[in-house]
Amino acid sequence: MKVTIAGAGIGGLSLALMLHERGIEVELFEAVGEIKPLGVGINLLPHASQQLCRLGLEDALAAHAIETSTLAYFNKFGQEIWREPRGRAAGYDFPQFSIHRGDLQMTLLATVQERIGRDKVHAGHAFASFEQGTDKVVACFMRRADGVTVQSECDVLVGADGIHSSLRKFLYPSGDQPRFSGRMLWRAVTEAEPYMDGRSMFMAGHQDQKFVCYPISEPLRREGRSLINWIAELRVPGGELPSTDWNRKVDKSVFAAPFQDWKWNWIDIPAIIDGAKEIYEFPLVDRDPLPRWTFGRVTLLGDAAHPMYPIGSNGSAQAILDARYLADCLADDADTPYALREYEAERLPRTTGIVLRNRMNGPEQVMQLAESRAPQGFSSIDEVIPRETLEAMSLRYKRLAGFDKDSLKAKA
Repeated sequence: MKVTIAGAGIGGLSLALMLHERGIEVELFEAVGEIKPLGVGINLLPHASQQLCRLGLEDALAAHAIETSTLAYFNKFGQEIWREPRGRAAGYDFPQFSIHRGDLQMTLLATVQERIGRDKVHAGHAFASFEQGTDKVVACFMRRADGVTVQSECDVLVGADGIHSSLRKFLYPSGDQPRFSGRMLWRAVTEAEPYMDGRSMFMAGHQDQKFVCYPISEPLRREGRSLINWIAELRVPGGELPSTDWNRKVDKSVFAAPFQDWKWNWIDIPAIIDGAKEIYEFPLVDRDPLPRWTFGRVTLLGDAAHPMYPIGSNGSAQAILDARYLADCLADDADTPYALREYEAERLPRTTGIVLRNRMNGPEQVMQLAESRAPQGFSSIDEVIPRETLEAMSLRYKRLAGFDKDSLKAKA
């Protein structure tokens, strides 16, 4: 069997390693001319890090990533709503990693090149089209350097080419527009003094004004400093999806004013914003869940299949889980079209639930609940939201996303 993957992001590279592990030939085509360590920070929850650790990548990831110890939610006054341990600190067998997206992607890429071969990764090749018969697929890619069409004959074609997936658009040429939430994100990294214990992630505010922080560099932490990944989020007037570049550099003046008084005794958010060298703007978007991902011997994976709001740290995690299940299905069932339908039957409804729950703010709804019940702050969170309610909200999302401790231990 041979699998051709469109897209060499986190999902596509993870799939390549998992297929290779199961003895399946793989070839990747990436639209970008040169794969570089771009982006900002992401979180790898224990169910995702478990899969990468199974590939023998724990030490490589730990050399770069912070092993997250804590997640905490605060209101707009810096008052604590909820705090819980994370990863191994919470009793999981696997860590929760906070890492620069570029470090993760380049670690995966280097591993693919070492284990599978540099000649199996083709940068600068954008997906164009495919044709399939009963037992083969011929995928066509346009080589950006000269416009020549390159063909790849395979048994399975997987679209792992992100939220703007060309393969998804080929399958669904109309009626599949991005859905804009009416909120914008501004993302950056800032080197600063550590906050809390130097390994904690926090979110503050509510659904119309929010700030997220977490450190992503273990080498810097060992030097007593912190590389802080942060996201500022605001509801914007108009409610229409911006037509400009979705990843453009902006000045802090575009969004910083509403956060100017967010200075608390444990962190100075305006100073973190001021310390960023480059700030990137993104609309908070997803797409409606699809009725199907699989068409014969062609299927979708990751953001190409189920783009979701970056809430609950589940975007990259679900792509990695897609990759594991798809690799196992293809390795364990000789009937390839049936294996792809099995993959879809398992993963489509699970990820659809997360997409829809993230539209309801996922686990971050505890901040909105505190805002609606106590907009002027509180003297005790227990008087505003009972602890058992907060615990139930946290556990419900973990179960939905597949990283509650009991389920993860049972799967292991």
